[in-house]
Amino acid sequence: MFFTLSPRERVGPAKREGEGGLLACAGRQSGALLTTHPAITNAPSPSHGFAAVPSLSRRERAKKVTAFASFARASRYVNLLTVVLAMGVRRLVLAALLALSLAACAARATEGPPLPETIAVRAGAFIAGSDRAEREMAYRLDEAAYGHSRTRKWQWYENEADRQKRETAGFRITRTPITNGQYAAFVAATGHPAPDVDPDTWAGYGLIHPYVRTRRHAWRDGKPPSGRTDHPVVMVSHGDAEAYAAWLSSVSGRAWRLPKEAEWEKAARGKGGRRYPWGDDWDPRLANSHDAGPFDTLPVGRFPAGASPFGLLDGAGQVFEWTATAAGGGRFIVKGGSWDDSGCGICRPAARHGRPAAIKHILIGFRLIVEQ
Repeated sequence: MFFTLSPRERVGPAKREGEGGLLACAGRQSGALLTTHPAITNAPSPSHGFAAVPSLSRRERAKKVTAFASFARASRYVNLLTVVLAMGVRRLVLAALLALSLAACAARATEGPPLPETIAVRAGAFIAGSDRAEREMAYRLDEAAYGHSRTRKWQWYENEADRQKRETAGFRITRTPITNGQYAAFVAATGHPAPDVDPDTWAGYGLIHPYVRTRRHAWRDGKPPSGRTDHPVVMVSHGDAEAYAAWLSSVSGRAWRLPKEAEWEKAARGKGGRRYPWGDDWDPRLANSHDAGPFDTLPVGRFPAGASPFGLLDGAGQVFEWTATAAGGGRFIVKGGSWDDSGCGICRPAARHGRPAAIKHILIGFRLIVEQ
């Protein structure tokens, strides 16, 4: 057809469908006008020239041609404008999608890793320490379990504070020890050395556990042992625990730290001075100890019936836990007992002993306090 637009210039309705009613309409209308406008229907054909319309005077034909030329130019501009606008819409859509994607990524980045679950411990007084009767009970439990009196001979429980009232501020503490999975996020984000120990270092600790027993707890290529993601992390030094707390503080915007001994004890035994988190009598069914456990760590929170009055779990057995309280000579107090202990006089919240800050023991992990 005479005066039609080239394929590059034409904006066909099929291509514009679904990309906006106005743009599609403009494309369709421009095409329709090109075939229905009187100036086109009466326009001369390429073979006949102007003589093909004898009913019009020369002046009328000139007006028609002028009108048609004006319309053709206008139609060309409309189509060009449609193309430009369509390109603009595409760019706007792409820009909007990119902005949404960036916003989602930014939101995920600011969310950070999942934070450990915490429980509230109210401010006020609690009963700390132990009396003679409690210590005697602890020695007798050990003697019955081990068949000897070494803990009594070595006076393991004589360094406990006398039973007394103590005050603490309110705080929140993790419900369970920090797990391998939680610690793995820290290792991945910072490149901090993963939990492990070499044979010579282990031999230097002078412990009764053979080195081969450490291998089930050792990490490989920066990842926890298979099947142990929800077990408490072990083979972490006091400094490792503090480094994790510092990292968690930086990514969460809240202050995390190791608990002081008194804070740990209050969370584990409640205000009334219980001998164990659940009451005054030792019950191996309520904790992971060598009495009834697998002689290994277990997933955290496995013993809900062994919770303290505040809801703290794994406060007896499972793993000893670092505190922020120094014991002198480069050592820090650990609390709670472990999967290795029987009888569990040592599993009482009042029990305490110091370990070198640098030791990476298969029996020691940690939990944290977050400042309110």
